[in-house]
Amino acid sequence: MKKHLLKCMALAVGLSMTLRASAEDTVKIGILHSLSGTMAISETSLRDVLLYTFDEINAAGGVKVGGKSYKITPVVVDGASNWPLFAEKAKQLLEEDKVAVTFGCWTSVSRKSVLPVFEKDNGMLFYPVQYEGEELSKNIFYTAEAVNQQATPAVDYLLKHGKKKFYLLGTDYVYPQTTCLILYKYLLLHGVPVENIGGGFRKDDSGKVISAGKYVPFSHTDFQQIVADIKQFAASGDACVINLINGDSNVPFFKEIAAAGLTAADCPVVSFSLAEDELRALPTKDLVGELGCWTYFMSINTPENKSFLKKWDGWLKTQSYPGVVKEKRAMDSPMVLSYNGVYLWKKAVEKAGTFDVDKVREVLESGSISFAGPGGGTTVQKNHHTTKDVFIGETKANGQFKILETFPQVYGEPFMLKDLDTKLSAK
Repeated sequence: MKKHLLKCMALAVGLSMTLRASAEDTVKIGILHSLSGTMAISETSLRDVLLYTFDEINAAGGVKVGGKSYKITPVVVDGASNWPLFAEKAKQLLEEDKVAVTFGCWTSVSRKSVLPVFEKDNGMLFYPVQYEGEELSKNIFYTAEAVNQQATPAVDYLLKHGKKKFYLLGTDYVYPQTTCLILYKYLLLHGVPVENIGGGFRKDDSGKVISAGKYVPFSHTDFQQIVADIKQFAASGDACVINLINGDSNVPFFKEIAAAGLTAADCPVVSFSLAEDELRALPTKDLVGELGCWTYFMSINTPENKSFLKKWDGWLKTQSYPGVVKEKRAMDSPMVLSYNGVYLWKKAVEKAGTFDVDKVREVLESGSISFAGPGGGTTVQKNHHTTKDVFIGETKANGQFKILETFPQVYGEPFMLKDLDTKLSAK
């Protein structure tokens, strides 16, 4: 009996050690995106590519720290296009799930909602979607395009190709509002007169312009009057539209553009929140020639991108995660910036030799962490942004982009408003 008892105890201890070792050999990573609501059209694909990336890393042996390999365990939560809920979910990930890092958010309002939570709990968030800048948190790394890595290169391209009038349009929240104000000042600095900037202005009591452009709520569907205004604005033949509409409102907007008979030849639209993934829901035959500016296009013709897309397609066919659609998928810049972010974090963790947020941050800020992604090389800067190639593309009938111009390795600069004000004052 005593021998049997000792044997049972030994087995119990062995099982306990096995379970403990198993727990120690995994690392939890948070995914915080809208899987429902108006932003799900864009954000569910970021969840999908993160799951793919985790599986790819796990298949290659995991994250190697201190002589051990840790397999990634994803913790997926739904922000549901509800900005206060994002903060609640962030708190859950950090305080209950104890994730080592989180990848998430699309809109700037969701990012600003979770920012205090990550700062309070000293968490780490990688943010992958183009944004307005004017922010720098020690707890956020912005793999996203800053304004000077998307919006101003697009304006430079349009100015170079003879456009003289710019209609500013966006969803009514911080990213479009701030970006359009930056572009208003950028256009003035480049000699575009106020009367050639469309969409309207809002001024303070002193007469200073504090908002430029036309704005619509999330999920807005009635664009008849706005498109009529654009058509009148574009009658001179030298106009374009800067489109900062987010989410599913892009569908009725472009349908109204097509219904009004406006083409890219009449008045090109350059979109900053519309990429290959969203184009799946649009009548792309009516959008031929419309423009996009991103740091990745699916059509990039390199061995690295072709290999990446082949592996992604293979994963889609075999994966069994609930909610992941397998057919008619596309790849776009926010998805690739999510993918890049995971590898940048992994390289920093392995160099730091720990998952500790402070030590990983220190490595990321050193400027020594780079990754050769599907869109080219990217390096983390001391200011928590990344260098990357920028591409101007023209929409094709198949929902892909023909690359028209490349700006190599653009340094991410988050703060532009103050510099523009200084230059305008000196002009």
